[in-house]
Amino acid sequence: MQKLKGVLLVNLGTPDSPSTKDVRVYLAEFLNDPLVIGIPPALRRLLVHGIILRTRPAKSAKAYQEIWTDRGSPLLFHGVDLAERVKGELGDEVAAVELAMRYRNPSVQSKLEEMQARGVDDLIVVPLFPQYSQAAWASAVKEVFDAAARMANMPNLQVVEPYYEAPHFLDATVEVARPVLDEFQPDHVLLSFHGVPDNHCTDRDTSGSHCQKSDNCCDQIVAQNRFCYRAQCFATARGLQSRLGLDASNSEVAFQSRLTKDWIRPFTDERVVALAKQGVKRLAVLCPSFVADCLETIEEIGMRAAEDFVEAGGEALQLVPCVNAEVPWAKGLAAMVRENL
Repeated sequence: MQKLKGVLLVNLGTPDSPSTKDVRVYLAEFLNDPLVIGIPPALRRLLVHGIILRTRPAKSAKAYQEIWTDRGSPLLFHGVDLAERVKGELGDEVAAVELAMRYRNPSVQSKLEEMQARGVDDLIVVPLFPQYSQAAWASAVKEVFDAAARMANMPNLQVVEPYYEAPHFLDATVEVARPVLDEFQPDHVLLSFHGVPDNHCTDRDTSGSHCQKSDNCCDQIVAQNRFCYRAQCFATARGLQSRLGLDASNSEVAFQSRLTKDWIRPFTDERVVALAKQGVKRLAVLCPSFVADCLETIEEIGMRAAEDFVEAGGEALQLVPCVNAEVPWAKGLAAMVRENL
């Protein structure tokens, strides 16, 4: 009997609604993941339930309400659309392409069971995170394997590796970004990646001799930093800058969504204000650690950072959309899946 093949796309997650209650449930699941907050369980529970969940859900709910649509969360519907388009590109090469979320719904477990009920026993898993990080990529992959192991009949799993410098991803990003940049005509382009704690990078360097030991530790991928999220982000940036004709004089890298001062630098919020004060009038921001627009792109950059930029003396900040479910990305992702079939 020929085994049916399927594709499981996995993104981070989203609340079921923008209500404070549903946001609290989502944040509790997310922040209690030891790969997200890597401290002893008792301390993590105290931090999450004793401090963060007392105030953060209401604040985050207001932000989610700003971006919620008739179709729900942008992260969810862009993912659903992407799965449909990738299936269209692959045709009969696979029996199914489905989207699951690491946290909340649709859950990884439910999608694995749904596809196996349809006869799919061989799965290609695509974490929708271009760069490796323990808090996103590793956590998503762990959940897939844990969920599969709980099934009566465990499917065969093959995981697509991080594609931070894969031409299919970089070319799709450029194809989506170039028309926006051509129309906006920015003075400067900021490549803003999601931040992580410093130790999520330094711990990847088992030699202890490379990460953060010099100002140029992320200038190229070498053995010591091959699992470093920050180094992979800079590799993505170099690939995009080259394709877009950018250089150090008119573009730079920064990291957003920081929670403490002990996160990787430079910080996006600080650079946005500094660039405005330095005379940049028209700032474009790409967010190439995300493949789908979400709270961190639409609200954090497109709304709050844009307001900060103007208040600091800039004229306009343009958020460049993520690849979402655009045709170039659907074709590129289908090609990456095909290479793993």
